[in-house]
Amino acid sequence: MKIAVTSASGQLGAAVVKQLIKEIGKENVIGIARTPEKAKHLGVEIRKGNYNNRQDFDRALQGVDAVLLVSGMDDPKKRIEQHRNVIEAAKQNGVQKIVYTSIVGDENKTAFSPVVQSNRESEKDVRASGLEWVIGRNCIYIEPDLEYIDNYVEEGEIRNCAADGRCAYTSREELGYAYAQMLLNAKHNGQVYKLVGEAITQADLARIINQVYGTNLTYNPVSVEAYEQERKEALGDFIGTIIAGIYEGIKIGANDVSSDFEKAAGRQHKTAVEMIETIKNL
Repeated sequence: MKIAVTSASGQLGAAVVKQLIKEIGKENVIGIARTPEKAKHLGVEIRKGNYNNRQDFDRALQGVDAVLLVSGMDDPKKRIEQHRNVIEAAKQNGVQKIVYTSIVGDENKTAFSPVVQSNRESEKDVRASGLEWVIGRNCIYIEPDLEYIDNYVEEGEIRNCAADGRCAYTSREELGYAYAQMLLNAKHNGQVYKLVGEAITQADLARIINQVYGTNLTYNPVSVEAYEQERKEALGDFIGTIIAGIYEGIKIGANDVSSDFEKAAGRQHKTAVEMIETIKNL
């Protein structure tokens, strides 16, 4: 059985590739990347695949039994057609199964909602493909907060607009494990899984980081408007608006959802403390 993973040069794609190697051996895993050289370190066959180029995927998916479609990072208006390029190429090449990495989130109430909406459209396309399918809805990764920890320490706080909202954080490593099982086991076919961990507040996050890293952070909630302006000034209008929308989603409960992780992975999701300790010790 040959399994291909799109966006293999990205962090989630790489995590899935590494888990698949453990499960079925590197000779049965194919990485697909827009820039193949960036994925060579994974030690598997790498094929070129740009989401904007259907012909790339007509070549990249030859001889493939199942494919993981990692959701693209482009503008929401472009992503639906980009994902369709992969789905149509999978159908054309006789791929039997497609697994799609979607997201949890509110579809209407935040600046992040257009991204969620585009993912839901791609979910519909996957379901209608005629292939066996599985959909995972990922929650927010914990890693970016830990990659930002030096900034938090410098500022002495975690500051955003999530208020007391709870977020069921996950990690790329946890998702890598779950998606490998979803690709390999037919019992998951036709399922939509919310791939999330335990729900915690931002104050909980600060406390756990303090516990694991020995820091002394506090949580400082600010308004959605103030946080959006701050992020836009730091990251530009598009990304800044999206980031603010993610935290507004946490505030209104869009990321506090029940978990299907154990059904998908066959084991419990790591706790927030366990995830943060694991990442710290990498």
